Amino acid sequence: MKVLVTGVTGQLGYDVAKELERRHIEYKGVGSKDMDLTVPAEVEKVVTAYHPDAVIHCAAYTAVDKAEDEYGRAMDVNAKGTLALAKAAKKIDAKMLYISTDYVFKGQGTEAFTVDASAAPLNVYGLTKLFGEEAVQMELTKYFIVRISWVFGKNGNNFIKTMLRLGQTHDELTVVADQWGSPTYTADLAPLLCDMVETEKYGIYHATNEGITNWAEFAAVIMKEANFSCRIRPIPSSDYPTKAVRPLNSRMDKSSLDKAGFTKLPDWKDALRRYLKEIGVLGG
Repeated sequence: MKVLVTGVTGQLGYDVAKELERRHIEYKGVGSKDMDLTVPAEVEKVVTAYHPDAVIHCAAYTAVDKAEDEYGRAMDVNAKGTLALAKAAKKIDAKMLYISTDYVFKGQGTEAFTVDASAAPLNVYGLTKLFGEEAVQMELTKYFIVRISWVFGKNGNNFIKTMLRLGQTHDELTVVADQWGSPTYTADLAPLLCDMVETEKYGIYHATNEGITNWAEFAAVIMKEANFSCRIRPIPSSDYPTKAVRPLNSRMDKSSLDKAGFTKLPDWKDALRRYLKEIGVLGG
């Protein structure tokens, strides 16, 4: 089996490549310098030349607030780029796994969104990722769409690293407490994605670490685990306005994993502890 991994320099792509290597599965990892998603001819050339059996598409425009001002760029990468990749995969009959997001949903209520819940993105980033989903579904029958949220990994910036940095220089931090969801540790997610592409259990999945939290609680647990004295003061989202509207409810139903026989990811607190060890904050 041969796998093409896009976004290999990002948090998730990095861990997917590591997992494929661990499994002795042949792969080619590409970043934006190796394949420009906004140039369809280049995408087709790279995919056709390598001729993979599967494509794991981790690359994306993920600057959520910036996307509000860069609609065209976000569309070019997340929607048009994904369409170009899906077309190239179709041409060589490769299966494709597309990484999507909780941001495709409207983010209201308290119920977990099912895989077939109505999409209603609140921001440009979510809209462009939804268009990416639709491109994959339009072009392919052999596809996996995996929606994730609150991502953290070793190779890149994320909420945990930001909290650790600020926690060393502040006695108190204010963090929103009315946005609910589940963190996703890329080192836990990568094995699941590799499991998927080795099957033909196509469809849409939600995959995050188990357990529900909010950003303020997440931050407080980070400080506690890292043994920092910085206090976390919970605030409503209205006290911390951002250019892009964030969903208040990012809970996602993961029963599709159970139905397909895939193993759910460990609890987010367990994932956090292992991550802090991985990046050298905790010993052991």
